[in-house]
Amino acid sequence: MVFAPDFDPTDPVAVLTELIRCRSVTPNEGGALSALQTMLEPLGFSVDRPTFSDADTPDVENLFAARGAGPHLVFAGHTDVVPPGEEADWQVPPFSADIVDGELYGRGAVDMKGGIAAFIAAVARQIAENRLPEGRVSLLITGDEEGPAVNGTVKLLDWTVREKGERFDACLVGEPTNPDRLGDMIKIGRRGSLSAEVVVHGRQGHVAYPHLADNPLRTILAIGESLLAEPLDEGTEAFPPSNCEITSIDTGNPSVNVVPARARLFLNVRFSDVWSSESLKAELTRRIDAGATGGRYRPGREPAKVEISWRERPAEPFLTRSEPLIEAISEAVKEVTGSTAKLSTTGGTSDARFIRFVCPVVEFGLVGQTMHMTDERVPLADLEALTEIYDQFISRWFAAQP
Repeated sequence: MVFAPDFDPTDPVAVLTELIRCRSVTPNEGGALSALQTMLEPLGFSVDRPTFSDADTPDVENLFAARGAGPHLVFAGHTDVVPPGEEADWQVPPFSADIVDGELYGRGAVDMKGGIAAFIAAVARQIAENRLPEGRVSLLITGDEEGPAVNGTVKLLDWTVREKGERFDACLVGEPTNPDRLGDMIKIGRRGSLSAEVVVHGRQGHVAYPHLADNPLRTILAIGESLLAEPLDEGTEAFPPSNCEITSIDTGNPSVNVVPARARLFLNVRFSDVWSSESLKAELTRRIDAGATGGRYRPGREPAKVEISWRERPAEPFLTRSEPLIEAISEAVKEVTGSTAKLSTTGGTSDARFIRFVCPVVEFGLVGQTMHMTDERVPLADLEALTEIYDQFISRWFAAQP
């Protein structure tokens, strides 16, 4: 890949421009990892690009780049992006990286090519000014964060540890963490996530002859009431209360005069560290059974047949307790923005849920208000400020190492 002759890796706008112009819609590499390799190798990084495969999922190429020796700080992120939707709806083409009124537009500008660009620019500045601390700095970049997350970070971590012999001491994930303005929030953990499908079997029939049919919706409604009747918990000091949401109830029945044969309910729970996925499954099963056997909607009938299918790979809640890591990012944010960032575990899941098994991890990136939206964009001022934060963070973290 060839950049413009005046390409400057210390300029996050230049780096992000090149990345956005790569159409890396998940799971396609789209040239984004090639662009990173072209940027990083002149900075002294060794670059590996392993591809991982699994049944029923697309092959995904990933990147691991590292330089130096000693205490190991890794930056993690992803170059894959969600589809842009109707491109005609965008103010500018979604892969053009045009700048309008001081903001750089493009799919991935916020989530999360902007974070990658800021980190590369921060490291490049330290190298150019001969002040990169002694130690090992690396980038762990996947192309499978927005996809099924099967052939991405979890396998890349295993590969770097098993095949490369790497040992990570701390990780910064550059996901957009700030709700309103840069400096609002640092993620020091994440809630767990558990999804399930509940199927209730009934008997199809004519609505005018209900004694010959058995409507599964009666039971599915009771199950829904039972699931939501009581809070799962009140939260903890670090976690908000767990939240169960019923996301769909469906029979696949287009007719108004036919009792359906079965009904399906889908749910997702974002849960605090009061629970593990296994203890939460037990509680949800208890509530589902109570709803199915309550008899309120089916007087005189035997309990309906109910099946519960738990989705694979639930995410467990976690909390980072590494004070040197948390202090390094908090102090860097405070110095650049003047804000004391809130330490939070809110939001969805991220690849930090895999990284936390190998080293302490925190997350800090751009403001997330336009991520995944039409006209995703980042203010140039925020991109520069994030670069300065990452620059200070790198220096502060290494300075705290024994």
